[in-house]
Amino acid sequence: MSGLKEQHRSCRGWLAIAAIACTLGAASPGQAQVVVVANGSPITELDIAQRSKLIATSTRKSAPRQAVINELIDERLKISKAKSYGMEIGATEVDNAFENMAQRQGLSSAQFSEMLERSGVSPNTVKARIRAELTWTQLVRGKFNSTLQVGDSDVALAMRSRNESDKGTTGFLYTLYPVVVVVPRGSSQATLAAKAREAENLRSRFVSCSTGLPLARSLREVAVRSPINRSSGDLAPQLAELLGKMEVGRLTAPEMTAQGLQMFALCGKKESSTESSAKREVREELFVKRFETESKKFLDDIRKSAMIEYKR
Repeated sequence: MSGLKEQHRSCRGWLAIAAIACTLGAASPGQAQVVVVANGSPITELDIAQRSKLIATSTRKSAPRQAVINELIDERLKISKAKSYGMEIGATEVDNAFENMAQRQGLSSAQFSEMLERSGVSPNTVKARIRAELTWTQLVRGKFNSTLQVGDSDVALAMRSRNESDKGTTGFLYTLYPVVVVVPRGSSQATLAAKAREAENLRSRFVSCSTGLPLARSLREVAVRSPINRSSGDLAPQLAELLGKMEVGRLTAPEMTAQGLQMFALCGKKESSTESSAKREVREELFVKRFETESKKFLDDIRKSAMIEYKR
């Protein structure tokens, strides 16, 4: 469901990390001092300082010290509660989310990490935030799955209250293979031109997925990603229109991305009935509202029984 509004857009502010221009000083012994312990997990002055800086950078507002501490406490409690259910988010999931964040900035994970470190922010600080959000989302989804379900009748009622039509549309379900001609960062114009010719040459030779995908995989510096399934309603209008006119077994025109020249091999195309964009939006809004309600109640209950000890 659009990644739960992109994890409630909780990571939106963290994307603004890319705009950090000021640096934080190296950690001093005072910064390592433990301020509060939440269910056995310490929160230090350094944790508070870094989170304060990140919040100020992403929101353009300074958060009160206690608000920052409360946010860090909540994260510790979320992870602690998830562990009591035997639930832990692996490093791979966190790294993938971190990589997605980097890609939105047009950077690799290594480049994003370097940028953070130059700004005085440890990449682990950001990953800790990601881990808490992923853990909590998974825990709430699992615990309140039946309550969070949004039925068609719920959507229809909400649509009627808004005087909106819930008429669906006819579209397509596509199976796409991303094919990337890798272009090293900082390549010269001559190299870019040569890579563009390679991409167009591959396009002209790609006449079916059964022969084209093995061909692409055999080429140096060409990556074929795992297949993805998308409905036409989930695609950008321009891409949806393009794929609607394409023959199965062909490649889209190359587009420059952070990794290189990306094309999509259209390997499946089935007609399907899809929800209108208005209906999908209502369904998602209802889900998010229910998630936030259950999340708040659950966290309030956890806080009541939590061991929170302030050191000073």
